[in-house]
Amino acid sequence: MVMVRIITAEGHVNESLGPELLKQPFEVTQQTEIDELMIILDGTENKSKFGANAILGVGAAKRGILLYKHLADLAGHKEIILPVPAFNVINSGSHACNKLAMQEFMILPTGANTFPEAMKMGSEIYHHLKSGIKAKFGMDATAVGDEGGFVSNFLNNKDALTLINDAIAKTGYTGRVDIGMNVAASEFFRNEVVDDDLTVTNPKRIETAVEKKACNCLLLKVNQIGTVTESIKAHNLAKANGWGTMVSHRSGETEDTFIADLVVGLSTGQIKTGAPCRSERLAKYNQILRIEEELGSAAKFAGKAFRRPQ
Repeated sequence: MVMVRIITAEGHVNESLGPELLKQPFEVTQQTEIDELMIILDGTENKSKFGANAILGVGAAKRGILLYKHLADLAGHKEIILPVPAFNVINSGSHACNKLAMQEFMILPTGANTFPEAMKMGSEIYHHLKSGIKAKFGMDATAVGDEGGFVSNFLNNKDALTLINDAIAKTGYTGRVDIGMNVAASEFFRNEVVDDDLTVTNPKRIETAVEKKACNCLLLKVNQIGTVTESIKAHNLAKANGWGTMVSHRSGETEDTFIADLVVGLSTGQIKTGAPCRSERLAKYNQILRIEEELGSAAKFAGKAFRRPQ
């Protein structure tokens, strides 16, 4: 099934989108014009003709600057801020075969001073959590799920939270790490409620959610909406209405690192791309580390201001 989808997307690019774009007098830096043409060529409300995977793969930058800087320019952002990583350390719900209803348990090193320090904190906690799970459930309970989090056979949410807190304490990071949960339930509304399936990165649906006060943070997935331009519009709309934005991966990921540049370019302050485990997850974190190194002394880390860093 996956191979069929890849071939279909490639076919749309080679046979339909690519030839039409080559007829145009566009430079590849004209992202808005390229995206608008592809939307017209698709002609459907939800890009069901060609699909987001085909449309997103067309276009590139040749300005001689790094991708995150190009994306920042497209979004009209002057200040560059590195995100707080939300490490999915325990997988459950539809991502695993255990009995927990909550889908994800995440740790956010908001008390770190830099992105590299946040990576260090998250990795240390992750490995201490593994030791705690091994001691409680045995070695076979340390297998990982789609996003690199452990899929141990927890019987209730409290056990998972207790082990995470124990791991945080053993690393000495108590008070510097927040715990996030994807509870997959709309009735929880406290502090930061991040929406996913309700808005699907669609500006029209975001407007409705703002009107109904349904949430206060956008989960931005570029292949939900299908173009870079619309993704930036979705973020800017969320930001204009006082929301936060969390850039996110998908469960079925590759080692493509585009969202690492996107989260820095948009300076959303937070990224969700799995545990510090598995190459397709680490690829994004490693790219942000490279960006941090390139920025040097100009690098700024969102930290406690991750919800609204600008």
